[in-house]
Amino acid sequence: MIVTEDQREPNIETADAEEAPQYGLGPFSIREVALMGTWLVAFVVSFFPIYGEIGRGPSVWSNGIDWVLTIGVPTAAVFLIVLRRLSPQGIRRVGSLGIDQFASVAFSVSTVLWLTMIWNSFITLANQRFFAATWVVWVEFFLMLAGVLLTVFAPFIAPFAQDFSGRPEVIAHRSARPVRPVTPRPVAQPRAEAASEGAAYGAYPDYAPPAAPAAPAPYEAAAGDIDAAAPAASEPLREESVGAEATHADATDSAPAARSATAETTAIDTEAWESAQAPTSATDADAAPAAQPRHQAFWALVPEERDVVDEIGIPVFRIGPTAWALVIEDRGDAFVVRHEDGRIGYLHDVSGVTRG
Repeated sequence: MIVTEDQREPNIETADAEEAPQYGLGPFSIREVALMGTWLVAFVVSFFPIYGEIGRGPSVWSNGIDWVLTIGVPTAAVFLIVLRRLSPQGIRRVGSLGIDQFASVAFSVSTVLWLTMIWNSFITLANQRFFAATWVVWVEFFLMLAGVLLTVFAPFIAPFAQDFSGRPEVIAHRSARPVRPVTPRPVAQPRAEAASEGAAYGAYPDYAPPAAPAAPAPYEAAAGDIDAAAPAASEPLREESVGAEATHADATDSAPAARSATAETTAIDTEAWESAQAPTSATDADAAPAAQPRHQAFWALVPEERDVVDEIGIPVFRIGPTAWALVIEDRGDAFVVRHEDGRIGYLHDVSGVTRG
């Protein structure tokens, strides 16, 4: 939950009004004083030998890097608790952990390491009849266990729970906030479609399909009909000319009349066909440019950084408001964009784009 400054002040006043005042020793609470006292005793005891005789065996400070987690990290946690009280605007977290959370982790890890030394000493006692750990390990273990009670379980212990109640609400660190939902990756297109789109718009971005061929002229068909009708009309004339010359003369006179009648009929059919096809051709001519995709390239400028993805939705490159991008095709709800190095991608968010 995000808390603004205006919303935070009433919460603080309400908490102050409901919670009783907290008393302590100077600027420190009772829990913090107890934790610092526990650490101080553990820090002094850590200089005594943890194995062998007193004065001869190694201490935790001279036993490799065991001191880092056994006493070093708890020392850093107590130092941060003191610094938080003396300088409230100083360090308030370690990574994504608050100072109290870091102290809980530090004393818990230290307790486990001191317990490990005791456990190994019991194993040595069972095998070699010799208990290696000294009293220092026992004291350090119980002191660190007390530190766990003062950090991890303090909110549930009555004298120390007051230190955690009534604290103001603050914005959580980004690593401590709820995780974002994971979106499934888009399903990949078939290889044939991806290859065809890449060939059509990648290699030849300015390619446009050729226009449909024009309809054949109707006069050719009309001429063919006239030529076909003329032999058909002359066949009965030839048959009649075999019988008599008078009949041949009449048939010869009727041939031009039949030819002219056929031509007039053909002309009427041609005019009707032209009048029927003229509006359709004009409509097709007007609709053809609108039906073809717009391949005219233009420059575009987006108002913020946006991803340009490939056919399966994987980001290829980004475009932003600092430079113009070359759009080689406008698909309405998406732009086909070409990068300076020749890469081709799709911009699906085309809102607020400025055309150049």
